[in-house]
Formats: sequence, structure tokens, C-alpha cells
Amino acid sequence: MSCKVFISVIFFHFLFTLNFTSANTTDDELWVTIGSDVLSAKSKASMSDIFVHIEHSLVGEVSVAKIKADKVFKLSHIMHEDFKRCGGFVVHDSYAEAVLAGQAQASDVDQQVGLVDYTITEEETVNKFIAEVKETEITKVIKKLSSFKTRYHSSSTGMQSQQWLYDTWKKLGDGRLDVSVEKYTHTKTKQPSIILTIKGAHSPDDVVVIGGHADSIGGFWGGANATAPGADDNASGVATITEVMRVILVNGYRPNKTIKFMAYAAEEVGLIGSKDIAGKFRRNNVNVIGSMQFDMTNFNGSDKDIVFMSDYTNAAQNTYLGALIDEYVHVPWGYSKCGYACSDHASWTSNSYPASIPFESTMEGRNRKIHSSRDTIDVSGGHSHHAVKFAKLAVAFIVEMAK
Repeated sequence: MSCKVFISVIFFHFLFTLNFTSANTTDDELWVTIGSDVLSAKSKASMSDIFVHIEHSLVGEVSVAKIKADKVFKLSHIMHEDFKRCGGFVVHDSYAEAVLAGQAQASDVDQQVGLVDYTITEEETVNKFIAEVKETEITKVIKKLSSFKTRYHSSSTGMQSQQWLYDTWKKLGDGRLDVSVEKYTHTKTKQPSIILTIKGAHSPDDVVVIGGHADSIGGFWGGANATAPGADDNASGVATITEVMRVILVNGYRPNKTIKFMAYAAEEVGLIGSKDIAGKFRRNNVNVIGSMQFDMTNFNGSDKDIVFMSDYTNAAQNTYLGALIDEYVHVPWGYSKCGYACSDHASWTSNSYPASIPFESTMEGRNRKIHSSRDTIDVSGGHSHHAVKFAKLAVAFIVEMAK
């Protein structure tokens, strides 16, 4: 019996023999999946009022827990301060969904990739496009997004910032019949995710996803009232994506496969936006051949310019991205780890899609000003030269994957 089959047998035995009394929940409670290493600290005073019920890991390093809904913000803060994770847990619609997600995250993520063309053949197009990436354009978007007091998912300015992004992306796609922009609505947040789609010319059912979360969070008690410019976390990622979009659209690029750019809602409170989207894609059997998350791209905190998180990502795709850096970007790169559900790539991994997250530094060298009113572009020197490297990588990934 293979390891994967063995895990499935154990899991379903557990699922059907469980006393489902613990699966009941109320409107003021939520089911989440969370790293089991976090629950080893549950006896700490700072965590004691968050969890209603905990089921330790079914398999691997992922656990299911029930939390008080009004403690989501506190849990997010603790995950950042104590466990160095942006996100760090996933909010689910039901107990059953949480259990299934826990099983998927604990499985071998490197089994996700099927027949993906990991070759480098589009040098002329890629080099032309990356030469047109502009630091000033990235900076402009970072400054605009961070000018909102907060982009917290339940705030009025969090809605306004998404409307601005929708309008900006829509303008970039004007005049293209193969380009569409939508507001993707969610049940657990009023903040929509924004998706721009470039339909593939020859293989439209094959999809490449480039995403980053658009919300921000600041302080411990403020929630929607706290000042959270989020210049690095994650205006930088969204600005990087926007610049990639600008470059390929202004050049009239028409991919053979479909490309989807996504600005996810409510990542900071449980990956809500990306979880909904990736889950729907899986239910509809959308063939996502590759996904990449840009969460913080502009703070140069280590000797490796681009750092891939090796946990809860796809090793084959990470290796390919490293080859793209060597071919096109020419900067040092390496690996680090960020733990369970540290950003939206985890939503794609849990739905058995290949996912990667190129990060701005090692976790040890990360920007210490995020999740505060001090997360401004000044921390990165007032410019976006570091983010340019990520934009070039994204251009290479898109052109080579969507050929």
C-alpha cells in the first residue's frame, strides 16, 4: 500500500468513526486549519481565549480547530508576532471542509504536477518584456494603495482600494476582447477579490495563476480602525502583478494558455479570498498548470534576492522558477520555510494545484515593520528596485508557461 493510500484509509476511518458532536458550530464560531506546531503553545495565556475545540493532526503537520469568530484578529496578530506567519491559518465553511483541507495539505504536494512543459524557449519575448518593466510604475501603485488608511477586509477603505484596483486593471485591458475583469464576491467578507483574465488563444482550458493579497492589517486592537498602509505587505506584491500586467498588455501579448491575475481579499484573517477561489476551481475541475503568489516583494532583507518557501509548495515548480531566475533575472536565490498557510499559495496547494511563493528575503531577514502603521515604502528606501526583480520573474513565468 502506498503512503498516500495509507493516509487516505486512516483519514476516512477517523472521519466516519468520529463523534460528530464536536463538529457542531454556531454563528460566532469558525472552523480553521492551522499548523500543529502552533497548538503546542495553546496553554499560553495569549491563546487561551481563542480556541473552543481542538482536534490534533489527522495526518502530517496540520490540525483542525474551532475558534471564536471575534478572536480572528487576535489569532492573526499572534501568528505574525509569535510564529512569523502572514496568515498562518485558513478559515473554512464547515468542519468537513476543514478536515478535507487538512488531509490535502498533509499529502505529498509534489504529486500535483502532471504534464507541465518546464522548458525555456521564449527568450526573445521574455527579454523584450522584462526590459520594459519600470520601477517607477511599481512605486506609483505601492504609494496609491498604501495611501488608504487601511485595506483591512471589513473597512470602507478596504472596499475603496479594491474598487481602485478594479478600475485600474480594467483600464489596462480596455480594447481587448480576450481580456475581462471581475469582482469575485465572498460570503465571509464584504471585500471582493479582483481577477483579470487573459483568455488563451489556443489552449484556453489550461490556466496560469499569478496572485497576491490586497488587504492589509495593523496593530493588535484596531481592526478596521487601525492605520495599516501595508506598503510591503502587500501593496508591493499587488503592484508587482500590476506592472507585469501593464507590460504584457501594452505589448499586445496574446498567450496560448489562459492567464489569471488575482488580488485576493481577506488573506490576513484566514486566506478567505484565495480559499474560496481555489476551492471553486477545484470543484469545477479547472486545469491550473501553475500558480505563483507574490506576498511582499520590495524589502531586501538577505543576501538571497529571491527566496522560495520550500514548505507547502511544489518542488518541481520551485526548481523551474530558479532556472528562470538564472536565465532571465540573474540574481541570487535560495530557499526558506514559512510554516502552514503563511500566504495564499496554501489555498492552491490544498486543492492539489502546483504553487510557489517567491519571497523578498529569508524569513529571518523579513521586514519587521509589517502589520503596523510603519509599513511604508520608506522602509524600502522609497523605491521599488527590489520588486522589479520579482516582476521580471513573473514575466518569464507567464510567457514560458502560457506558450
